[in-house]
Amino acid sequence: MRQLTQQEIAQLESQNCSAHNWSDVQVADAFCADYVKDTRFSGHCTLGVFDQDFELPGGLQVHSGIYHATLHNVEVGDNCHLYNIHNYIANYTIGKETCIENVNSILVDGTTTFGNGVRVPVMNEGGGREIPIFNELTASLAYVLTLYRHRPKMIANLEKRIDDYAAQQAADHGTIGEQVHILNCGSIKNVRIGDSAQLVGVSRLKNGSINSNHYAPVKLGSGVKCTDFIICSGVEINDSTLVDKCFVGQGCIFDKHYSAGESLFFSNCQGMHGEACAIFAGPYTVTHHKSTLLIAGMFSFLNAGSGSNQSNHMYKLGPIHQGVAERGAKTTSDSYLLWPSRIGAFSLVMGRHTHHADTSDLPFSYLIENNSESFLVPGANLRTVGTIRDAQKWPKRDNRKDPDLLDQINFNLLSPYTVQKMWRGLEVLKELQTLSGENTEVYGYKNCKIRNTSLTHGMKLYTIGIQKFLGNSLISRIEKNADKIHSLDDLRKVLTPDTHIGQGEWVDLAGLIAPKSEVTELLNELEQDKLTLEQVRKRFIDMHQNYYTYEWTWAAGKIEKVIGHPMANITLNEVRRVVDDWQKAVVDLDNMVYDDARKEFNLNSQTGFGVDGDARQQRADFESVRGSFESNTFVMAVLEHIRTKSALGDKIRAILDKLK
Repeated sequence: MRQLTQQEIAQLESQNCSAHNWSDVQVADAFCADYVKDTRFSGHCTLGVFDQDFELPGGLQVHSGIYHATLHNVEVGDNCHLYNIHNYIANYTIGKETCIENVNSILVDGTTTFGNGVRVPVMNEGGGREIPIFNELTASLAYVLTLYRHRPKMIANLEKRIDDYAAQQAADHGTIGEQVHILNCGSIKNVRIGDSAQLVGVSRLKNGSINSNHYAPVKLGSGVKCTDFIICSGVEINDSTLVDKCFVGQGCIFDKHYSAGESLFFSNCQGMHGEACAIFAGPYTVTHHKSTLLIAGMFSFLNAGSGSNQSNHMYKLGPIHQGVAERGAKTTSDSYLLWPSRIGAFSLVMGRHTHHADTSDLPFSYLIENNSESFLVPGANLRTVGTIRDAQKWPKRDNRKDPDLLDQINFNLLSPYTVQKMWRGLEVLKELQTLSGENTEVYGYKNCKIRNTSLTHGMKLYTIGIQKFLGNSLISRIEKNADKIHSLDDLRKVLTPDTHIGQGEWVDLAGLIAPKSEVTELLNELEQDKLTLEQVRKRFIDMHQNYYTYEWTWAAGKIEKVIGHPMANITLNEVRRVVDDWQKAVVDLDNMVYDDARKEFNLNSQTGFGVDGDARQQRADFESVRGSFESNTFVMAVLEHIRTKSALGDKIRAILDKLK
């Protein structure tokens, strides 16, 4: 950089520019004063070169430079375009090729941490679970910080690490990255803006970080207001959405006047029309409807129906109650839950429930209101087409483009986490049947009722689900090591787990499925203040990458429990029995899903088609829009799955038949 020449100063002044002190303005060696007009400089400012054109939406060409602006302590990179700054820009470094047009003010006032370290009172508005947000917060770390409050020393050590990180971010000077577009915006105060961010028509931003990058730009649109926030890469927020005291994870989308307050949102959440207050929204928490309220709860892989809401107080000590909907839960239109409640994984909630149900040990269930009472249908969601479709769509709808993924997400429908719950659920149902008798019409369970037929069918479905998972794990193990198997002894060696890690209980850390023993060991080390935040993140990554190794340890232990002796002594007939049970379970479940899909093509589903015609035209209109059952891609995929898995069963049996 160099000082301005007297000739350049004279030219700038002739172009209606002024400075408190021209010696405080430095420029690049190749600076040309032709493209700086109607600009006032204050404090220390530096200017790059302006020798390129910009193309604005619609094809309008404008030259880089500074026009109609006031700058105070601002560094402007090469080939930026600053035009019509109504008030001023103060205390910022602006990266190269950034375009800022028609903006009210952009400033840093005093020392700020740009949203890092802000406490978010998640899940409990009355306090007690405040989470300090920061740029590198992950769903798994937030889960630990939120729910492991019974380990105060560990929490204190983690919070200190985060506060130290926030202190390192503190500055009285902000940054706007390279190739950023800020157009027609209002007030931006104490905000750090990453590369390639696009801010168009934003109303107000205060105290936050927009962690955009070239791989995954952040897009903020018309009327958006954000205060005390961290916004991760690839996020899109539009259409007068309000964000206050929130962490917004990678790939999230907020739109259509959504209102989010005092909440954490992790990867690929979507919020439209409705409202969120003090929620922990794990990956893929989705709500698209007006009058839908998510409040004081923990969710992940959730689909909230229109008009769904919860209550976090009972008009006594205020809004202090909380609830949990485990991964994959769904709420139907106009459903209601009175917290505290806990909904099991992949369960469907229909109607109003005010009796504080706890269905966590009975996953894949329906929770249905009947005459103001909560009836539970265990395992019913295992056989529905919607559950399978959800499991298939989540990986396809991953909006994250950033190569540095913060959240570790396991998409598996069946895992040690869900299967251990089915195992426990099977024991619960058997115990209910034993204690109350097989002929009891309605069983009572944790403020819910279970009909006799539902209990019996639930036991059958859980058994099928368990057999499918154990067979999947065993067959995958054999397939991956087929070249090593030449005898029964070889088979036993292959089926012997590589590690003891994976035994016992598993947990779902908001998307990351891992053995509880590994999580406990991590927490112990945090309690001893041994780990940095980066080391903690790496441990979560290691758990995710080793999932299938740990999964086999758990599955092998369950198979050993079924056969009654160690894997080292397993017989060929016992392996064949696991494979046979698996194949039957797969086919039976697929046939149930097939039959459930058929309901989408029955006469009731055709109501409203072919409005002005006869039954033939009704059918033709229906098929022109929805297609036929036989040609439906999902139905064809189910049939192909049956064929593929049957062939796989035959392949494994052929391997076993060669052994002695």
